Amino acid sequence: SLAVAGSMAAVLELIAGSYEQIAFGYRIKTDETEWTAKADFTHHAHTASISAVAASERFVVTGSKDETIQLYDMKKRTEHGALLHHDGSITCLEFYGSSNLLSGAEDGLLCVWSTKKWECLKSIKAHKGHVTSLSIHPSGKLALSVGTDKTLRTWNLINGRSAFIKNIKQNAHIVKWSPDGDKYVAVANDTMSIYNLETASVTGTVTNPKRISSIKFLSNSIVAVAGDDEIVRLCDIETQKWVCEFKAHETRVKAVDSFHMEDYCVVVTASNDGFIKMWKLHLKEELEPPTLLGEVNTTARLTCLAVWKPSSVQQTAEEPAAEATTSEEVARELSKTKRVRISAEEVVLEDESKPKKKKKGGGK
Repeated sequence: SLAVAGSMAAVLELIAGSYEQIAFGYRIKTDETEWTAKADFTHHAHTASISAVAASERFVVTGSKDETIQLYDMKKRTEHGALLHHDGSITCLEFYGSSNLLSGAEDGLLCVWSTKKWECLKSIKAHKGHVTSLSIHPSGKLALSVGTDKTLRTWNLINGRSAFIKNIKQNAHIVKWSPDGDKYVAVANDTMSIYNLETASVTGTVTNPKRISSIKFLSNSIVAVAGDDEIVRLCDIETQKWVCEFKAHETRVKAVDSFHMEDYCVVVTASNDGFIKMWKLHLKEELEPPTLLGEVNTTARLTCLAVWKPSSVQQTAEEPAAEATTSEEVARELSKTKRVRISAEEVVLEDESKPKKKKKGGGK
């Protein structure tokens, strides 16, 4: 059982992937002034370095350069098999609630999985070249993806069709919706461009001193940015200004994640130096550098990071009009206040009535 003594203690686990092909899980004790991380598991199911990790209420998934996605059942504490649909290194993994997983890879595919039977409900040829990053809208109706074809694409997850395509000047390697879903950011090399959903236009750009490796929204306006150095910088995307920075590690920071406690935010960082660190940050008008809550040395070269919490809020989704093809129409559909509860299974199922078009050339 995952129960933890003491009502104040949150049940938390930090999951990290490494170049050494190993996924690490650490149980965090949060009821002391200094948080401690206790080794909970190591999984060595991959045959190449781990490139992506994500966690839902029940599952942890890792993606690798070995082209597989490995599943771990956190309830039964067991390996749960592998997803073998992609034909290229896995680049990105993201859960929507507890019902669906989206995966992207160097084969250009974006796959929508059902977590009930772990079947691929949809396989979308998303980009010419690699899919480098994806992000699911807070409503669960839309996904953004970026790839090595210099495009940013919006996908209607209800029908699996492209809502709109935006040509961008460079290959972006990170894309993320803001928590309230009215804007998104795309990162190319050292530059973070901020987009407004309604106009699909750039409202500002911020340049990091080094190439950006990972970003995480701490609030609707504050984004934590990790790059190829030891410093994590916090950016206010409303003003496009850096508002705070702190030295997090001895070598470059590879990944940053976060979660909220009662009255503060915990920023989690992972580095090439082997350490995962937890930082306490008070989100207020004047941001002060965070204080170190706790750390653990994995002794591996870390590549990616996720926070696992056993309970997540049940999300709702409603159908956007399938015809929405401009950013403005999509924004209008998403802003409609009507909330219809439909099972996530329905959201992404194929419309069986239409015959599938045959692809030319007999390719996959």
